[in-house]
Amino acid sequence: MDWRERISVDPLVCHGKVCIKGTRIMVSVILDNLAAGVSPEEILKSYPSLGSEDIQVAIAYAAELARERVILVTAGASG
Repeated sequence: MDWRERISVDPLVCHGKVCIKGTRIMVSVILDNLAAGVSPEEILKSYPSLGSEDIQVAIAYAAELARERVILVTAGASG
């Protein structure tokens, strides 16, 4: 599934933040939960309006952003 089919941006919903279509659940919330080690099953329990495909499109959206935008990372001191 193409993430563009399940993700929307509407200035009237969540202040224009990227959300899963038909919900007020921001993609960043899904990604933050995954990054914190929350399992997809737990996310689905917490947000019953989501489906498992919504978690996958959130990851696909993040992957697309990672390809399109480079964030400079400074090398830490080795030693």
